Amino acid sequence: MPGISGDEVLETIRNRGISPRVAMVTAVDPDFDIIDMPFDDYVIKPVSRDDLIETVERLLTASDYEQKLQRYHSLAGKHATLLANKPQSELADNEEFQQLSDQMNQLQEKLDDQVTSFSDDDFKAAFRDLDAGLPGADQAGE
Repeated sequence: MPGISGDEVLETIRNRGISPRVAMVTAVDPDFDIIDMPFDDYVIKPVSRDDLIETVERLLTASDYEQKLQRYHSLAGKHATLLANKPQSELADNEEFQQLSDQMNQLQEKLDDQVTSFSDDDFKAAFRDLDAGLPGADQAGE
């Protein structure tokens, strides 16, 4: 991009507190400096239209999966809290709790279906944020 480098764009995005999926599309051959750059995929030009579309679709799939997983985690936390604090008889008779359980089950099925279709690259993209937060993740591959 004229006037600004890709890593400067990435830094600006991250400094604004947003965390979109990012593919670096560049004519520059990768070097070790990419290790610390917060992007999900590195595509070297020239890139075909089909390869670019595939990359974007993979990143969208990862983002969709992450959103579903966050929603599931939220529902599961509420479910666990109610299970721990309410008698079983009260839970069984409560329509809202039953709806919560149904939502969790439906979402779990969607997550299971989606993850079975993941390629290795899909897994890497989907779990980027989780992997980045693990202790020692900055030393991965060493």
